[in-house]
Amino acid sequence: MPDLGILTDVSRETHERLEIYSALLTKWTRKINLVAPATLDELYNRHILDSAQIFDHRSSDSGIWADLGTGGGLPGVVVAILAADAAPELRIVCVESDQRKAVFLGIVSRETGVPFQVVCERIEKAEPLKASVISARALAPLDKLMAFSERHLAPNGVALLMKGAQHEKERAEAEKNWQFDCEEITSCTDPNAVIYKVGALRRV
Repeated sequence: MPDLGILTDVSRETHERLEIYSALLTKWTRKINLVAPATLDELYNRHILDSAQIFDHRSSDSGIWADLGTGGGLPGVVVAILAADAAPELRIVCVESDQRKAVFLGIVSRETGVPFQVVCERIEKAEPLKASVISARALAPLDKLMAFSERHLAPNGVALLMKGAQHEKERAEAEKNWQFDCEEITSCTDPNAVIYKVGALRRV
C-alpha cells in the first residue's frame, strides 16, 4: 500500500476498501472514461488524497452528504469509505447521470462493502435531497454549482466545492448572481486549488 499521507490514521479496513476501490477505478478506466488514463500513475495524490481532504471539512456527522456529478466516485466514493468508520450516521448519496458510471458505482459499493446510494439522474432534475453537506469536484463553473447546491442543500447545509487555479475568476462571476458565506481552504494537494466551504446561499 502506498503512503497515504493524511490517511495514515485511518483503520486497516478503510485502507483495504481504498485499495479495492483504486483497483476497480484503474480496471474500469480502461473501459469507460472515469479519470484521465495519464493520471492513474498519480492515483493516490491526484485523486484519492485530493478527494479525502474534504471529509475533515464536513459540517455534520449525520444526515445526507450528496456528491454531485460523482463520475468515477471522486470524491463521493472516497467520502463514503471514510465515513463508514468515522461517521457511520452519514448517508452518502452519489448523483451521476451517466448510466455506465452509475453501474460502476454500484459495483464499487458491493465490492467494498460500503453502502451508498446512487441516483442516476441529472442534478437539476433529481428530487431535492435536502443534504447537510454537498460536494462537487471538476463538475461545473462555480455559478452553476451554486444553482445545483441551492436545489439540493438543507436550509443550514454547507457545500464543499473543489476548484482549481481559476477559482478567483469563477467566484467573481458567481457573486454577480449569488450571495453566500464562504471559507476558502487551500488544497493540501495543489497550492493553486481551493475548497470553497459555502453556506447561507441565496440568489441576488
